[in-house]
Amino acid sequence: MPFETNATVASFGGQLLKLSHNSTVIGSKMSLNLYLPPQAVSGAKVPWIFYLAGLTCTGDNGAEKGFFQQSAAKSGVAIAYPDTSPRESRYEGDDASWDFGRAAGFYVNATKAPYSETYKMENYITNELYDALPKEFSLDPARVSIMGHSMGGHGALTLYLKSPQKFKSVSAFAPISNPINCPWGQKAFTGYFGDDKEAWKKHDATELVKTHKGTLDVLIDVGTGDNFYKQKQLLPENLEAAAKDAGHPLGPNGLNVRYQEDYDHSYYFISTFASDHVEHHTKFLISQSNLIDL
Repeated sequence: MPFETNATVASFGGQLLKLSHNSTVIGSKMSLNLYLPPQAVSGAKVPWIFYLAGLTCTGDNGAEKGFFQQSAAKSGVAIAYPDTSPRESRYEGDDASWDFGRAAGFYVNATKAPYSETYKMENYITNELYDALPKEFSLDPARVSIMGHSMGGHGALTLYLKSPQKFKSVSAFAPISNPINCPWGQKAFTGYFGDDKEAWKKHDATELVKTHKGTLDVLIDVGTGDNFYKQKQLLPENLEAAAKDAGHPLGPNGLNVRYQEDYDHSYYFISTFASDHVEHHTKFLISQSNLIDL
């Protein structure tokens, strides 16, 4: 499954690659961005992080507006920015609203027709890209982490909790933390899974954390000025309560939800705390002695 490089952009001594490929999981062409730090450009195998974007987004949003590259270059970490849903496979009504269908794949494998045919974003991330990218680029297949924003924060948390053996660490910006209890999640899960609400729980971080057996060292940032937080679309407090009830510590070195005063849901918020999240992942991915000055 070769990747086609459509553009190469110099960034902090490294390269941002704009890629496309024919996905066997999705069954159509997909696009993504990949940032290679200077260490990878020089040929070293580097650890890497998935960044999963939110509703309405593509793989370009985080790469162009997230301001992750400077910290990634300093730490010697690559970042993969996949798309948020299939693009070429179309079904009636899949672009009728901004919070379902195209650009709203929720990083799940749909089980309800017709979406079950191609909306397999969980497998696309955790199997196809996870395996294929290190085969073609200077990425270490044994050192991978995951983070995301909003819908992508939901994706990062759930994919980590379902496959902790695949990811060294996880973080999230304003994640949809309890989708079975918010309008966004209820709409998406009805469309992708049908009405079986027990099945929905398999894709909900608040439900998954209840049975998580390993340690939990997670960084989450939420803005108190975020209208979606105020509208109860995000519900990080439910995730905190579930983690505490399951015996997981809250705060630093546990489930660390930081409520950032006045920040909203935008990339102004994400870019402000981007370096904190990269640094969080470097604790698990790379020795501090390998950092370089920029």
